Amino acid sequence: MDLSTSPLFERLARARHVLIAGAGGGFDVFSGLPLFFRLRELGKQVSLANLSFTRLEAVEGTWLAPGLMEVEAHTKGPVHYFPEGLLARWFQGRGERVPVYCFERTGVAPLRAAYALLWERLGFDAVVLVDGGTDILMRGDEVGLGTPEEDISSLSAVDALPLEDKLVVCLGFGVDRHHGVCHAHFLESVAALSQQGAYLGVTALLEPMSEVALYRDAVTYVCERMPRAPSIVSLSVVSAVEGAYGDVHRTVRTEGSQLWINPLMSMYWAFDLAAVARRCLYLDALRDTQTAWEVADRIETFRTQCQTIRPWKDVPV
Repeated sequence: MDLSTSPLFERLARARHVLIAGAGGGFDVFSGLPLFFRLRELGKQVSLANLSFTRLEAVEGTWLAPGLMEVEAHTKGPVHYFPEGLLARWFQGRGERVPVYCFERTGVAPLRAAYALLWERLGFDAVVLVDGGTDILMRGDEVGLGTPEEDISSLSAVDALPLEDKLVVCLGFGVDRHHGVCHAHFLESVAALSQQGAYLGVTALLEPMSEVALYRDAVTYVCERMPRAPSIVSLSVVSAVEGAYGDVHRTVRTEGSQLWINPLMSMYWAFDLAAVARRCLYLDALRDTQTAWEVADRIETFRTQCQTIRPWKDVPV
């Protein structure tokens, strides 16, 4: 490793087929699109998956297994919220067939089984779990965990796959303040992972990059067709890529709140997934959960019993 190489791409250099999976539902899979396009340019096969917030029972997709649906451009779904279907249609408009594999919001045990079945079906040899935001690095004793239920469920499920190359990538530094995340605690986590050799550095998404232009186009296409629920995270990252700074709003969904659009928001922060999983203080308590409700309840129980909650810290700069 030296200054001329990216540790993130170095870790993926030997992979033939990479699964890019959204960890926390919603638009998280979109945060992996620049990586998707770049890896394809490098000659790798790349697939997309997402833990879905879409009501999959209302989607006319192909169920591959319990809790796992294949969504394509022709797949019919809810009119007001179906980002995975709209993303597949955006690809179709470019003359490409790119299905999005949707995981149902469940407990960790069925999600782990669904990931295993997708691995058997596709044969990918590396996984990049993408978080739109940075709260996936919260280990459990911080003052604010953000929205951990889906992130940590995905983290646990992917950690169980028998693959050597499993990574976590975060995009959107600063966006989780809206959900009570202390970014001093995020930076502490980065430092701790660095001590273990598990921090793979940052990779900037810059406006002149072709893969970033495609990402921005996909986000714009889908958000315009979902005016009731555009992605706060994705639009914030796009604003940062374009050079916006401070309290900049691109959707009425953020009105009444103060945003901090900043250059760090448009950077990938990359980590070894197994090391991130080992730091989570309550991950073991979730492994046998069957429902999303059980996951939330176990996390709440852990928080109630946690003897020390680390207080808020301002970043001293």
